[in-house]
Amino acid sequence: MILGSDHSTQAAPPTALANLPGRTRACVLGHLTQPTSTTELAQRLEVTSGTVSRHLGVLHRAGLVTRARHGHLVLYLRSPLGDQLLT
Repeated sequence: MILGSDHSTQAAPPTALANLPGRTRACVLGHLTQPTSTTELAQRLEVTSGTVSRHLGVLHRAGLVTRARHGHLVLYLRSPLGDQLLT
């Protein structure tokens, strides 16, 4: 929110940004210091792969993680923007 601005003229935040906040997403982002699969992240965080996958999708759409296929795996890594968010 910008102080002194008219709320009726403010644009809604992009969906990816609006869905971003949350403890689990912050934990996922914090664990992506090296390329990691959804399954590995799920094991580390002790949550389901589906939960991790959903959070990774939000983080990817927000530009905070990158993904690359490596054989049959998709590996995720924190992007430079994600690094900045955590510092």
